[in-house]
Amino acid sequence: MATSPSAPPPLPPPSPWYTHLYVQVLIAIVAGVLLGHFAPTTGEAMKPIGDAFIKLVKMIIAPVIFLTIITGIAGMRDLGAVGRVAGKAFGYFLFFSTLALIVGLIVANVVQPGSGLNINPATLDASKVADYSAKAHESTLVGFLLGVIPDTFLSALTDGNILQTLFVAILFGIGLAMIGERGDRLLGALNDVSLAVFKVVSILMRAAPLGAFGAMAFTIGRYGVGTLANLAMLVGTFYLTSLLFVLVVLGTVARLCGFSILRLIAYLKAELLLVLGTSSSESALPSLIEKMERAGCAKSVVGLVVPTGYSFNLDGTNIYMTLAALFIAQACNVDLTLGQQLLLLGVAMLSSKGAAGVTGAGFITLAATLSIVPDVPVAGMALILGVDRFMSECRSLTNFIGNAVATVVVARWEGQLDKAQLDLALTGRAPPIADVV
Repeated sequence: MATSPSAPPPLPPPSPWYTHLYVQVLIAIVAGVLLGHFAPTTGEAMKPIGDAFIKLVKMIIAPVIFLTIITGIAGMRDLGAVGRVAGKAFGYFLFFSTLALIVGLIVANVVQPGSGLNINPATLDASKVADYSAKAHESTLVGFLLGVIPDTFLSALTDGNILQTLFVAILFGIGLAMIGERGDRLLGALNDVSLAVFKVVSILMRAAPLGAFGAMAFTIGRYGVGTLANLAMLVGTFYLTSLLFVLVVLGTVARLCGFSILRLIAYLKAELLLVLGTSSSESALPSLIEKMERAGCAKSVVGLVVPTGYSFNLDGTNIYMTLAALFIAQACNVDLTLGQQLLLLGVAMLSSKGAAGVTGAGFITLAATLSIVPDVPVAGMALILGVDRFMSECRSLTNFIGNAVATVVVARWEGQLDKAQLDLALTGRAPPIADVV
C-alpha cells in the first residue's frame, strides 16, 4: 500500500518585529538623522562608529569573494560552463552599464539641471577636488590593467582590492577544477570554511544598526539636510532618474524573466537599508550572496555574477557620471556638441571600469572623465562636492539592485534558477536565514 507523502514541516512562528535586522537598521537611520540634525557636533563625532562597521565588513569581503568564486568554479567542473556564465554576465553588464550612461546623458539634456547657474570656473576652489583628481589616473584603462594584478598571491586577499581578489580567485578556481577528483578533498574543505565565514558574516551583521547610525549621524551632522537645497535640482533629478531606471528598465527585465522587481526589493529590504545607512553597497555584499543562493540562484552563478558585478555592473554610478558631467558643463555655460557628449560617454564607460575597487569610485571616475574631456572644467566638481555624499547613497542602492537583478537573469539564462524557490523567497514563504534577518 502506497504511503502518502509526508507534509512539509511547518515554518517556525514569526519573530517579534523588533528583532528583524531591517527594523533595527531603519530605527538606527532615523536616530542618526535626528542626532545629526539637532546636535551636529555630536553627529559628526559618530563617524568612527560608521567607519568601524565598514572596516569590519571590508575585512570579511575578500574571504567571502575568494571562497565563493573558487567553490563555484571548481564545483562546476566544466570550464566551458564557467566561460559561458562569465560571457553572459559580462554581456549583460556591458549592455546595461552603457544604457545607464545613455539614460543619464538623455536626462541631463532634457532636464538641463545646471542651466541658469552661470558659474565662472575661475571662481571655483579647485583645491577641494585636488585629491580626487590626483587619484583619477587610477581610473584610466592602464591603471585598471595594472591594478588588477596583485604583487603577490596573498596580497590579493590582504590589500582589500576586489579586482585583485577576483583575479586570483578565478585563477585558483580554474586550477582546482582542472585537477579533477584529486581536488575533491580541498574543495570540500573550502566549502566547510565557507560555511564558517558566512557564520562570521551573520555575527558582524548584528552590528549593522550601529554602523548605519554612525554613518548617517555623521553625514547629516557634517553636511546638514539644508545642503540638499543648494543643488536640489541635480540631486532630485539624479534620484528620480535612478528610481525610473530601477522600476522601468530593471523592472521590465525582471518581468520578462518572470519575477517582480518590487518583490525583489522587498526581499532585500534589510540589505538596502544597510546600504542606505552606510552609503556603501559593499556593506551588504556578503548578505546578498547568501540571499541570492537562498532565492534559487545556483551557487556557481552567484559566485561569479555578484562579485564581478560589484566591479563591472555599476548602473547607479554610470547614471551619476554622465548626469553630473553635463550638469557641470551647463552650470559653467559650456556647450557640448553631440560628438563631445558621445566622447564623454565613451570615456566614462572605460573609467567606470578602471575605478572598480578604488575608494570614492563615483567621484574619482567623474574626475577621470572630465580630465580627458577638457572642455568641461574639472574645477566644476567643487559645485557638487557638498552633495556628493547624498548622491552616493542613491548610487549604491541602484548598483545593489542592478546586481541582484543581474544574478537572477544570468541564472535563468543558464537554466540554473529554481523558479519555485525564487517564488517562495520573494513572497516571504521561504524559511528565514538564521541570525541574519
